[in-house]
Amino acid sequence: MDFNTITENASRLGARLQETFSEHTRDLNLARTSSSAYLDNPEEKVRNIKKQLDSNSDREKLDAMKRLIALISKGRNVSEYFPYVVKNVASHNLEVRKLVYIYLLRYAEQEPDLALLSINTFQKDLSDTNPLIRAMALRVLSGIRVPMIGSIVVLAIKKCAADVSPYVRKAAALAIPKCYSLDSSHQPELITIISSLLRDHSPLSIGSVAVAFTEVCPTRLDLLHQHYRRLCRTLIDADEWGQVDLLNLLIRYARTMLPRPSMNPDTGEEEVDADLRLLINLAEPLFQSQNPAVVLAVARVFYYLAPTSEIPKIVSPLLRLLHASQEIERVVLAYLVIASWSICQTLAPFYSRLLVRADDVPPVKKDKAHLLRNLINTDNYQALLREFIIYADDADDELVADAIHAIGYCARIIPDSTQQCLTALMSFIQSKHDVVVTNAVLVLKSLVQIRLQQESNAAFGMFGSPSTSPLSIIARLAWKIDEIHHPQARACVLWLVGQYAAADPQRNGIEETHIDGITPWAPDVLRKTAKSFAQETPTVKLQILTLVAKLLVLSPTDRTLDLLSRYVFSLARYDLNFDVRDRARMLSSLLSGVNAAVAHDGESYEDPGGVTLRREQVRMVLFEGKLGLSEDIRHDEERLPFGTLGGITGKESMESRLPDWLEEGTEPSLRDSEDDVPPMPAVTQISSQGVGPRSITARTSPVVLTPTDGTPPSGSFGRQDGAKGTYTDLDQFYADINEEKEDEEEEDEESESEESEEEKSEDDEESGSDDNVDENNGEDNDDGRIHR
Repeated sequence: MDFNTITENASRLGARLQETFSEHTRDLNLARTSSSAYLDNPEEKVRNIKKQLDSNSDREKLDAMKRLIALISKGRNVSEYFPYVVKNVASHNLEVRKLVYIYLLRYAEQEPDLALLSINTFQKDLSDTNPLIRAMALRVLSGIRVPMIGSIVVLAIKKCAADVSPYVRKAAALAIPKCYSLDSSHQPELITIISSLLRDHSPLSIGSVAVAFTEVCPTRLDLLHQHYRRLCRTLIDADEWGQVDLLNLLIRYARTMLPRPSMNPDTGEEEVDADLRLLINLAEPLFQSQNPAVVLAVARVFYYLAPTSEIPKIVSPLLRLLHASQEIERVVLAYLVIASWSICQTLAPFYSRLLVRADDVPPVKKDKAHLLRNLINTDNYQALLREFIIYADDADDELVADAIHAIGYCARIIPDSTQQCLTALMSFIQSKHDVVVTNAVLVLKSLVQIRLQQESNAAFGMFGSPSTSPLSIIARLAWKIDEIHHPQARACVLWLVGQYAAADPQRNGIEETHIDGITPWAPDVLRKTAKSFAQETPTVKLQILTLVAKLLVLSPTDRTLDLLSRYVFSLARYDLNFDVRDRARMLSSLLSGVNAAVAHDGESYEDPGGVTLRREQVRMVLFEGKLGLSEDIRHDEERLPFGTLGGITGKESMESRLPDWLEEGTEPSLRDSEDDVPPMPAVTQISSQGVGPRSITARTSPVVLTPTDGTPPSGSFGRQDGAKGTYTDLDQFYADINEEKEDEEEEDEESESEESEEEKSEDDEESGSDDNVDENNGEDNDDGRIHR
């Protein structure tokens, strides 16, 4: 045989072995074909599915079902195969049955009549010996969205709720919300089932029961009274997602039924209810969980239930989650922003872990900027101020705005940083980016407005050098009015110019101009804005009209201001925006008294009639009628719900709102249960020698044996010969046993003594005969003894 023949035979043998191996390992999922091959279904394979479903081979049916599930995942409608799939609902192959159940859940609503044909099979499967089959049957039965089978589903849930397998009871708990959404009229029956499931001691199903309770009867918290303490103890053993649902349920129960932690005025210590302390102590170890949802749920427990001194415990676990993933970081940062006002002292030393990175997504940047702003204090403001100045050059406009507003916030709460903050804000006005200039103007307007409402000495003391005094800042903004293009920023500058246009050399140190009582930069701002009045936005036009009215009140005799005011009012009279027209008409009527006073000096003026205000009254209305409002430094962050979706989206819903605390709470005895009763101590002490009569007779109270038929018990507990009476307790029983033993011992001694006497007499007779023999054969000794 040559070498080519050997090679050919070896190749054929290898191919044969490979085919045999593939054939035998097909059912073991060890074949070379991967599951992704089912996603590429040619039309020939699709047309062959019906034939495969009618085949007698489980392998063909499994292949057909896999192809159907793959087509469903690709969005293709395969409802035409529903009659063929229903035939295999009772298949003995577990894998085929699983895929059939998935298919039925998908198309049961479209084919309700055909789906009803398989209900009998599901009801039979509820009694299957395999708990997996029972759970799957209930899941599919409750997932068929056909209202007419609601009663059948309720009976199936009730049956599975009493199943011996905790897995089946978990499936029953998960089926309750589905049945309730299908037909809410079954709520009383479902509440009864939930009440029975609450007694379940298995930690596997308790989380699903909490979900069912929240969906069906969220207000029936009175059902949890006797189960509250046991549910708290079950937390550590429940599955991860069950812990989350159970914690959320216990939070609502505690806020509704337990008293709020209070401060003892005598001792100065915080008093916490015992049941509330039980929940807090048993939930705290879950901070070490690897599931971020569990950690956030425990943090929610401490945020809403724990005393104020224990809320900072949530800092370390939440910081640990920041590096888990970007999605988890987004959620954790949103919750830290909400809780930052309560934990700022504990969180402030960790500000370096919250700095903005270049690769952060915009929502993360926003939350970090808000969080860093809330953590500013006298120890870290220098480092954080440098960070905010750097963030002002970022490409994200929201981060730029938040950083500039944080600088203004730092200037308000840290007096030592005012000079540095004002210098940075004034430098931002020189920027070429509108967003930087706009936010810098808004912040400066807020700072100037706050400081000028205070006393003069306090204002100069806060702002430091005269170059950064409030009025000097307004002057610099006024001269740069042409470089400020954002409508809101321009409106702020115009409001500042008009509000503080009155010149007071003794107070402000400003040189007088040719217009008496007005600062030198106010008329020039009016001139520039009046020139561009037609091109301005409505917001800016409203402030221009207000500026005109304020300057006229300050100097009603100036000819230039009068001409500018007439020009501006004439343009506003025919403006397209009705707010601008209304503002112009209102201010013209308000200034009628001032114009009339000026006309008396030499010009003609037509009296409009009606009540007119004097100049002092109009000045009070324009300058003091609306006080400036300072910025709310806390915004609405603290009012957002912690640990819910509303805390991330910024929108609070009624479902996420927790109930208010009770003044005193419910009676603690309502939560007493059999699990809370301590076991009775053992009264019998067992000695090291074992259980004997002495150890048992040492009982403090005898155990009375009372037969039901009134006759003495038979066996070792009674006497049939009538020698002894009926035993009334164990002490008499053991006493009689001792007497019997003593009697037996005496009888044994007597019999032994009699036997010993008989043996002695026999020995004497034998010895006598022996003596006679010795007398004949032996020799006599001197002492009379016989020696053999």
